[in-house]
Amino acid sequence: MSDADLLTRHIAGDPHAFSEIVKRHRDRMWAVALRTLGDPDEAADAVQDAFVSAYRKAESFRGEAAVTTWLHRIVVNACLDRMRRKAVRPVADDELIEAAERDTPVPDQTAEREVSMEVSSALKLLPADQRAALVLVDMMGYSVEDAAQVLQVPSGTVKSRCARGRAKLVPILSHLRNRSDRSRVSSAKGAELRDG
Repeated sequence: MSDADLLTRHIAGDPHAFSEIVKRHRDRMWAVALRTLGDPDEAADAVQDAFVSAYRKAESFRGEAAVTTWLHRIVVNACLDRMRRKAVRPVADDELIEAAERDTPVPDQTAEREVSMEVSSALKLLPADQRAALVLVDMMGYSVEDAAQVLQVPSGTVKSRCARGRAKLVPILSHLRNRSDRSRVSSAKGAELRDG
């Protein structure tokens, strides 16, 4: 059954339909929130807020985009709301390590974990709009057009936010380009930035 069918069933009163949508998408929504906020507790709260909002406002889904795109938009908005409501406190190093360990079950990936922590710390220095665009495009692999739908802005805005964000990250993360093991970059965009 498609996500759209499940959402329709939820609106019609099926008590189990929305829980299936949550099961299908919670991990990806969590990843978006965690990368956007950098704090596991804040990310969990944002995802919970987003799913509650989606549950309550399911009738507002117009079907112009995929259900997953609609959910991403709600999650990103919940993250941005949290960042606006309170300047998210800096994440302590031990919290970043715990989050990285949860995301990286193989214990022998120390170098990747270090890079991930450095990138997460650098992302927190960016304005929220640039961070959200970079997370969606460079970390989650969204096309610029899909990210624009999620963020509800024109594609050109996503491109400029990504360009400005990348420009701010270059001096902060330039030391990562000089590492001897360049094969550790995991995203296509990261490889593109690495290879120049």
